[in-house]
Amino acid sequence: MKNLIVGQSGGPTAVINSSLYGVIQEAFLHTDEIENVYGMINGIEGFLKGKYTDLRAEMPPETLQALRITPGAYLGSCRYKLPEDLNDTVYPELFNRFRELNIGYFFYIGGNDSMDTVSKLSRYATEHREEIRIIGIPKTIDNDLINTDHTPGFGSAAKYVAASVCEIGIDASVYDTKSVTIVEIMGRHAGWLTAAGVLARKFKGDNPVLIYLPETDFDQEQFIADVQKAFQSKNNLVVCVSEGIHDKTGKFICEYENEAGTDTFGHKMLTGCGKYLENLVKSRLNVKVRSVELNVNQRCSAFAQSLTDSREAAKAGSFGVTAALKGETGKMVSFIRDNSVSYDISCGLVDVDKVCNKEKCVPLSWITGNGTDISQEFIDYALPLIQGNPAIPMKSGLPNYAYRKI
Repeated sequence: MKNLIVGQSGGPTAVINSSLYGVIQEAFLHTDEIENVYGMINGIEGFLKGKYTDLRAEMPPETLQALRITPGAYLGSCRYKLPEDLNDTVYPELFNRFRELNIGYFFYIGGNDSMDTVSKLSRYATEHREEIRIIGIPKTIDNDLINTDHTPGFGSAAKYVAASVCEIGIDASVYDTKSVTIVEIMGRHAGWLTAAGVLARKFKGDNPVLIYLPETDFDQEQFIADVQKAFQSKNNLVVCVSEGIHDKTGKFICEYENEAGTDTFGHKMLTGCGKYLENLVKSRLNVKVRSVELNVNQRCSAFAQSLTDSREAAKAGSFGVTAALKGETGKMVSFIRDNSVSYDISCGLVDVDKVCNKEKCVPLSWITGNGTDISQEFIDYALPLIQGNPAIPMKSGLPNYAYRKI
């Protein structure tokens, strides 16, 4: 009998706890193989500080069910980068802690940087013949993990973006004077989430009239020309932009306003391109203009949670546990789409070393209108991912989420 431990890492999503639910529920079913189920508090960083919890004691059935619709990361998250050198002292320290807790199964729910952690731990375990099976459960609203059709979290975030852009467009259309509303959407190098703005259109020529992704270079003069041209057929314009749009030299547009800082992984922390473009339009075109930054709402709105996304996230967690029990390690759970039917997804496994530190961008063939629009191929790809609305239990008029008492 071995014990299982699970952690969450990176930015939360509306369904990262659905994956946690999947791991926990599946683990609870295998009492003949898994004795205790632990949760790392604040990921690998918290675990290094001795922070973990007994999930069997903490998860009665009602809390476990509430977990499925709870946004954020129930166990807490971190942005901790393990050293590149596998001879660093942190690795024996971690595995000593695993041995002390009799851990035989390790699951990490996260995005690209989290899969880097899974890769390093699994490589260390192999080199030192540690008897622990290590599996990555994918999540990211950015949808930028390779070797999987899509990632849990993207569908719900895409649904939120599309609904928000639709509502912003309706609001912007109430006056008959020229106006521009610029919606800044998350996406550093991959524009999947910004592309979801196209799902808000209800008819040809509807808002958003312009969509700019980081996969192509952004030219400020061309942008002004695009806006002027759009005014020829429409007074109230909604424009969607990825936070990571950049010029032909690679300089982020937000850096024209302020220098971007960096996080612990060395990634620039991007925000502000919408405000910069608002000021640009205001000074050049002298029309009413505002910018809207959707910010963290994109990843934490359970009211816009996609039922498809929630179910698939739980399925990924459950599949990861059954795979580990069969002997798999050093893998990430992936989604495989069956294109012979309208929409059908099955789970598979990919070598985590072939996933981490790589990035899946929106295909250039899906970006049309000289870099200002999105093709039907993307719409066909994304629409199935935003379907359905989970039933959210309410209490006193508000969602009855699962909370961990700190």
